[in-house]
This record gives sequence, structure tokens and C-alpha cells, in this order.
Amino acid sequence: MFPRPIQQASPAAQTTYKTLLPLALIMWLLPLIAVAVFSVKPASDFTQGNYWGMPGSFDLIDNYSQVFFNSDMPRYMLNSVLITVPTVIGAVALSAMAGFALGIYKFRSNLWVFFMFVAGNFVPFQILMVPVRDLTLDMGLYNTKTGLVLFHIAFQTGFCTLFMRNFIRALPFPLIEAARVEGVAEWRIFWFVVLPLMKPALAALAVLIFTFIWNDYFWAIVLTQGPDAQPVTAGITSFNAQYRAAYHLMSAGSIVAALPPVLMFFLMQKHFIAGLTLGAVK
Repeated sequence: MFPRPIQQASPAAQTTYKTLLPLALIMWLLPLIAVAVFSVKPASDFTQGNYWGMPGSFDLIDNYSQVFFNSDMPRYMLNSVLITVPTVIGAVALSAMAGFALGIYKFRSNLWVFFMFVAGNFVPFQILMVPVRDLTLDMGLYNTKTGLVLFHIAFQTGFCTLFMRNFIRALPFPLIEAARVEGVAEWRIFWFVVLPLMKPALAALAVLIFTFIWNDYFWAIVLTQGPDAQPVTAGITSFNAQYRAAYHLMSAGSIVAALPPVLMFFLMQKHFIAGLTLGAVK
């Protein structure tokens, strides 16, 4: 039913595996490698049609200096931070409380409320484009970081609640019963008993939501415009002029924009893996 470990396969299968794996890895990384190469090319290479050849000169310092000092990229990066961090905090906090209520308390319609949270994950977000944009216009939240934060929190809370509720239900319930016997208030049970046990799940969820929101492009261009509120994913398009696209600057900006999620993952890697695998093996 399950695939055998490669060590138990035949010598021919092991040789094929070891040959194809690096090739598959290179193909997977090829777009990122191309962007990295483009980011060190001079502008003259693109005007002369030298897209895939060796760079005419290595303008790494010049290209990245223009991105940081001669454009609005630092402002776009700050916007991304001001959008992503509050969204992660808000979505994780709300889902932790909702998951605690749905996972611990038994009340009528508990399952139906949980299904309502889950059902939102199956709605294609593209069909919400027009009503959400009109709603932000009516509420005065269009082209504001606040509007984007509120929308992301509302949209991500469903998935986060599903994650948290299932994690909390796997916790040992006798701990909560023992705290109740001691007369501990419910909010103190949540804060001092349940929340410390949820640290791996909180870390894993924070990394996932941080990556989702930081890399969002669709809602960034639907709900914002210009450097006042746009995050970095949408701000990279500002390197496009009317008659010419600055591919070398767009590539350098893309590399810069991709660094925070990568650093976030490597900093939280241990907690992220623990949160995803906790409870997988009894």
C-alpha cells in the first residue's frame, strides 16, 4: 500500500532515483535560478535580447542599490510588514480562541458552527473580488492597509480554526478536567493550560499564514493601489515603465521580496516541523 524505502529497491531503481532526483530538483529551481541571474544582469542585456546568455557584466551591487535607494521598494516592504504581522497575530489569536471553544465545549450546533468555518475554505476567492472591493469602498477602507488586514484576518480565520480545533481535540482532556476540579476559571484554563501546549501549533500556523499573506498578489492589486498601501508583491510592478520593463530591477526586487518568508521558515523550522507532526504517531 505504501511505497517501499528506496534502500530496499533494486540497484537499477536506486541508480535511476539518484539520477532523476537532482534533475527534478534543478527543474523545480530553474525559475528561481533564472530570476537570480536576471537580477545581476545590466539593462543593456535586455535591450539587446540577451535574455538567457551569460551576463554582459555583473551589476549585482548597482541593481540592488537601485532597488533599495532609487525606488519605493523599502516603503513597499514596510507596507508588507504592517499588513502581514497584524494579520498573523489577529488570525492566530481568533482561531486559537475559536478552536478552544469548538474543541472543548460540547453544545448544540457545535459541529455546524465548525462546518461554517470550514466551508469558507471551499469558496473560490476570485468570485469575492467585486463584492469585497465594493464593500471596502463603501466602508472607506479601499487602498488602506487596515482594509487589507481586516480582509486577510477574516479570510484566513476559517483555515486557522480548522487547524487549531483539530489540534486542541488531540490534547489530553483530563488536564482540563483537573483544572476545573481545582476551581480554575475557563479563561485561565485556556491561558495557562491549553495555550502553552499549543506552542508548536501556534508556531506552525504563524509560519504558514505569514507565507500566505506575504506572498499574496491577487488581493494586493484588487484592494490597494500605489505605494501608500500596496505590499511588496504588488509594488514590484512599479519597475514597469510605459514602453519598457526593467527586468533586472524586477528580478532584484523579487529576490528581496522572497527573503523574509524564507528567513521566517528557517528561523521557525524546528517549531514548524514539530507543529505539523505532533500527534502523527501515537
